[in-house]
Amino acid sequence: TRFSKRTRKMSVEETPEVVVDEAATPGAQLNDKVTVIVHPLVLLSTVDHYNRVAKDTKKRVVGVLLGNKSKGSVDVTNSFAVPFEEDLRNPNIFFIDHDFLSTMYDMYKKVNTRENIVGFYSTGPKIKENDIRIDELIRRFCPNPVFVIIDVRPDVEAIPTTGYMSVEEVETDGKDIKRTFKHIPSMIGAYEAEEVGVEHLLRDVNDPSTSSLQNQIKAKAAALGGLREQLIDMKSYLENVLAGKLPVNNLIIYNMQTIFNLLPNLNIDELITALKVKTNDMHLVIYISSLIRCVVALHDLVRNKIQFKDQDPDGEKAAVEEKKGEKEEEKKEGEAEAKEGEGAKAEEKKK
Repeated sequence: TRFSKRTRKMSVEETPEVVVDEAATPGAQLNDKVTVIVHPLVLLSTVDHYNRVAKDTKKRVVGVLLGNKSKGSVDVTNSFAVPFEEDLRNPNIFFIDHDFLSTMYDMYKKVNTRENIVGFYSTGPKIKENDIRIDELIRRFCPNPVFVIIDVRPDVEAIPTTGYMSVEEVETDGKDIKRTFKHIPSMIGAYEAEEVGVEHLLRDVNDPSTSSLQNQIKAKAAALGGLREQLIDMKSYLENVLAGKLPVNNLIIYNMQTIFNLLPNLNIDELITALKVKTNDMHLVIYISSLIRCVVALHDLVRNKIQFKDQDPDGEKAAVEEKKGEKEEEKKEGEAEAKEGEGAKAEEKKK
């Protein structure tokens, strides 16, 4: 598969849609459906930032996202790190360098005038209390900033990006209005120039000795692991709702009901029989294919040996003669050593 002329959808996070106010941004306004497109350069920069500052610690790093907004999508093409510190014990205490942010943005603006501040990122991996305050700070530079959590943990094989946007929400009593984060769809895409660089990097990462079937099985196992994590999150949410710790969200409940309605009814005997027959047929094909592959490999091995024997018979005779000559020389050396030993013994007896 190839990238389109603009972007390719490598991975998409299906998240509930969110309605936001249109941004008063020059030349671009956000629609009610906002999608975040994160480019590979941003992912590499975030990993480098984390390895330099917070590797092997419980800290997280924060940076600013650069890009442009158009037609309901936010293209995040670049980013830069920002000095950030927070107290792990007291989440109300944190520090972010405003002057550094302004200076760096002015410098990037001189290099590329099309890149504007579109939001900020964090290595999370979860939302924290300070993030809504950081969102208020970024609003000085961008009307509707997006918040992207980039998971840099190497053991996580799921989609590394999670998109959010802050919206105003009315309290249950109807008196206070506060800002909270809502999910927005996020994906990973690249321009054609970035595609070339990514494919060049993947040449060193991918192991050529692994087969395509092994890669497919690995991808299926990773997908099942991600599905398991999502089911655990759904279970914990429902338990918290039953315990009264979280309010009921009708949109989430409707989505869960839709998922359950799509599940097949395994109580039907005909469906179970059909699944067993199809599984057995697939396993039979895999078994026969493995046998054929083994027979073909052995046939090629025997054929190569016969071919090399026919092409170089003199070489084999010469090798046999050399081995015979080496054995004869070893025998002669052994006989000479035995004669020398007998002569030495005879001389000792005479003495």
